[in-house]
Amino acid sequence: MASPMNDPSHAIERSFELAASRCADLAPLVYQRLTEEHPETRTMFRSKGSELVKGSMLALTIEAILDFAGERRGHFRLIACEVASHDGYGTPRELFIAFFAIIRDTLRDLLGGEWSPDIARAWDQLLVEIEAFAAIPA
Repeated sequence: MASPMNDPSHAIERSFELAASRCADLAPLVYQRLTEEHPETRTMFRSKGSELVKGSMLALTIEAILDFAGERRGHFRLIACEVASHDGYGTPRELFIAFFAIIRDTLRDLLGGEWSPDIARAWDQLLVEIEAFAAIPA
């Protein structure tokens, strides 16, 4: 059994804790990166209130990530539900999955030198698992 410090779920949680100590709101950074790397997403968030939607969507995604990486008590199921709803919106599955890497990359840049090999490995493993989970037909 992995020690708590080497537990992948701890490393994921730690990356968010470190980021929170540097940045009060990740949403602007995450969505800026999303639109830079995937310009087609600019049209997805043009309606009134989209900033609130982005913040809420990111908060729910972070809860799902932490649950998926940890005890899987239920919040992680949001990923499967959102895969299906985003399919309905016409969002390519690859773009949906890429959002998780966008979050990882934003955290990595924010953490700088505190982005440890343990955190990097935990995120790499998490992204592979989420991609496999999201690929399961709803």
